[in-house]
Amino acid sequence: MSKVHNLIIIGSGPAGLTAGLYAARAELEPLIIGGLEAGGQLMLTTEVENFPGYESILGPELIDKITNHAKKFGTELIRENVTKVDFSSQPLKVWAGDQEYHSKSVIIATGASARWLGLDSETRLRGKGVSSCATCDGFFFKDKDIAVVGGGDSALEEATFLTKFASKVSVIVRRDELRASKPLQKRAQENPKIEFVWNSEVQEVLGDSKVEGVRLKNNKTEAESDLKLDGLFVAIGHTPNTGIFEGQIDLDEKGYIKPVKNTAASVSGIFVAGDVEDIRYRQAITAAGSGCKAALDAEKWLAEQGNA
Repeated sequence: MSKVHNLIIIGSGPAGLTAGLYAARAELEPLIIGGLEAGGQLMLTTEVENFPGYESILGPELIDKITNHAKKFGTELIRENVTKVDFSSQPLKVWAGDQEYHSKSVIIATGASARWLGLDSETRLRGKGVSSCATCDGFFFKDKDIAVVGGGDSALEEATFLTKFASKVSVIVRRDELRASKPLQKRAQENPKIEFVWNSEVQEVLGDSKVEGVRLKNNKTEAESDLKLDGLFVAIGHTPNTGIFEGQIDLDEKGYIKPVKNTAASVSGIFVAGDVEDIRYRQAITAAGSGCKAALDAEKWLAEQGNA
């Protein structure tokens, strides 16, 4: 039988790495299976100015620093994608690459992925004026003209927040009505900085090295037009990275993991941290904090089992 770890952490964003740091300091000798594309949403972020201790730092650089911090205390990190899990009995089983790993406990910190429009120009200009996080990047658009794509609660929340910085916020909606709650609609419609662009879809993000505008298509008239902008925020939702956990632990109707007590999931020995269960805050610092909590809960659980 292969080695049985005390703790395996799935995910290498701020939540998973912070969990590794705390678990390593508790001498649990954690193994982080970090994925081939490591670092989570911070790897798509340019400047971070709201993580305590750093007035300004690049997202990938921040991930690198947290990674090295966790490794300093003995966290083992491998770059493989988890392809399958079996949480039906102890030890818990995790498959990554061509290896099967066994562990007494697991922290799931696989995050959530922002939904994008699927445009090549959008991908090319991410971090150069295209963003999916108003709280993260709104500050960089003081006195600028920007747009938000979406018609739901998230889009109107982002648009309203962005009016603190931008001179004008255009909300691009593909229908002629909003899906957002009535109070959010009322607040946005009464905000003098917000304008709505109805029945429109983004065909292309314009600009070479930074966002300069978007090309829109009216889906009723088929007419195309260009809207000059300095930034574009895509707010059409997030998808939790929980596909491999279906049937293994309880998920909510949107696919997020729902803790049953503190950070504990529905299966004994499984804990959850970060955006994979957080549908509200989605910040690096809140993810890191939840990673700390999950590690402390895992440490306590292992001690109660007499396993660590």
